Amino acid sequence: MEEPAYFEKYSPINGVWDEMYGENSTIRDHYQKVIEYVSRESADDLNKKEELAKRLFMSQGITFTVYNSGEGIEKIFPFDIIPRIITAAEWAFVEKGIKQRLTALNLFLKDVYSNQFIIKDGIIPIDIIYSCPHFLREMYNLQVPHDIYIHISGIDLIRDHDGTFYVLEDNLRTPSGVSYMLENREITKRLFPDLLPQCGVRSVTEYPTILYKNLLALSPRQIHNPTIVLLSPGIYNSAYFEHTTLARLMGVELVEGRDLVVNNHKVYMKTTTGLQQVDVIYRRVDDDFLDPLVFNPASMLGVAGIMGAYRKGNVAIVNAIGNGVADDKAVYAYVPQMIKYYLNEEPILKNVPTYQLGNADEREEVFSSINKMVVKRTNGSGGYGMLMGHAAQEQEIEDYKREILKNPRDFIAQPTINLSAAPCYMQGSLQPRRIDLRPYALYGPGGIEIVPGGLTRVALKEGSLVVNSSQGGGSKDTWVLNPPTP
Repeated sequence: MEEPAYFEKYSPINGVWDEMYGENSTIRDHYQKVIEYVSRESADDLNKKEELAKRLFMSQGITFTVYNSGEGIEKIFPFDIIPRIITAAEWAFVEKGIKQRLTALNLFLKDVYSNQFIIKDGIIPIDIIYSCPHFLREMYNLQVPHDIYIHISGIDLIRDHDGTFYVLEDNLRTPSGVSYMLENREITKRLFPDLLPQCGVRSVTEYPTILYKNLLALSPRQIHNPTIVLLSPGIYNSAYFEHTTLARLMGVELVEGRDLVVNNHKVYMKTTTGLQQVDVIYRRVDDDFLDPLVFNPASMLGVAGIMGAYRKGNVAIVNAIGNGVADDKAVYAYVPQMIKYYLNEEPILKNVPTYQLGNADEREEVFSSINKMVVKRTNGSGGYGMLMGHAAQEQEIEDYKREILKNPRDFIAQPTINLSAAPCYMQGSLQPRRIDLRPYALYGPGGIEIVPGGLTRVALKEGSLVVNSSQGGGSKDTWVLNPPTP
């Protein structure tokens, strides 16, 4: 196959797993059809497709907010037109591993808010749990519907130099990004309408339908048409586009805290025809702001009395309150032990080796080789507040060490992982850029369902390992292929 000019600059990164190129720079089988298709397009055609994608994102208002210097700046989410492709066998492995992990994490949440056997048996130190700011005593002995805490999760996966999948972190509170997964697919359909069916790409568009089905099943009232709402902090939230998209796709009301009221331990929505009882709330408001009578008294985003209604079982809240204790980065280190403890199984998906900086010996080890580490706050997100040791200046490292010593429990460290790379179309040529993957899992009364795909985030800056949109990252469509026919 003769490669056009924009392939000439593609050079796999040494020591990095390349999603497209295998050994001896041969194109992997599952990328063949895409590369053959793209090869028939001129650079001018691809430039036009790239420009069309930008216009579609702009016209549909597909944005995110970057918080910098106290100001919120709206930006269009960068999109790369070359898809990331995952084989059926790879996906089957990932899917099995995520289901195992979520089953154990859900059992952990039930346990830690009731009998606490995992603490009593010495599997997780009690101080790790009780020092977690997201361990909420208000959830102790609160019965949640169907014993499901993690209704919606986004599990961040990366691949190391040998192609091994690792879980980087578990997002179990109010995971975002699924709207970008859905929009990426819609835009790819516009750019390459013939290519998806030719390659046998599995659909991701069922996500809102599955989520809506699960929300219906959680209704405490056994009625034909329960009232479901999506509770948003409002238009200034960084994920507001996602809130509006999901509410529209599911056909549910998008509300803010001021639209709801609690009376006699029941939640009602204000409508033009009077109050309407709410059965299920898919909330995108963080725990701390959900009920000013219980948590942050200054919150204007939540609903006074909602915890009382939740405790009485008169309303279901998705995700459950208090999930943050399970995705705290200090607790993350113990998930493999949770899997063995609750399921008596070996973990399918590996953790990235993690150092607890609250432990003096581990802290000393990290400080001695910090230039090879990524140091994170245990409750940080969005790529903010991280130290990338390999790229940090000496003064920056010293300042960060002093910050760690103020409260070591708030920090963990992990060795720098060589994220896998995938081809991106940039400035008229294909170039490798680092990527991760966030598949979305929906846990309902019928079990765990994972849409075949997810959000592939891309570190668009050359040499960068940071894929977060807030730090200059973008995304690309994620294709999971059908199993080969016998």
